Amino acid sequence: MNIQFVGMKEFRQNMASYAEQAQKNKQQLIIMRKNKPIFTLSPIEPGQEGHTKFMQDIVEAREDVRKGKTHTLDEAEKMIGV
Repeated sequence: MNIQFVGMKEFRQNMASYAEQAQKNKQQLIIMRKNKPIFTLSPIEPGQEGHTKFMQDIVEAREDVRKGKTHTLDEAEKMIGV
C-alpha cells in the first residue's frame, strides 16, 4: 500500500477527492498538522476484519429499527453523556 502525506488544511478542503483517491489507488493517507502526523486514513477492503464487523453492525442496526428498537436524540445524548 502506498503512503501519501497530506497537510490538515489541504485534506479538510479536499476531503472527498482524497478519500476517493485513497480508495481507488489503495493508498494510505497520513494527515499532518504542523509537520506532525495526527491520524491516518486508509481504505477498508471487503473481507477485512473492520469491513466485516461494520457490515454486521449495519445488519443489526437495520433489524433493531425494524423491531422498533430506536432512541430519540435526547435519549442517545444521555446514553453517551452529552
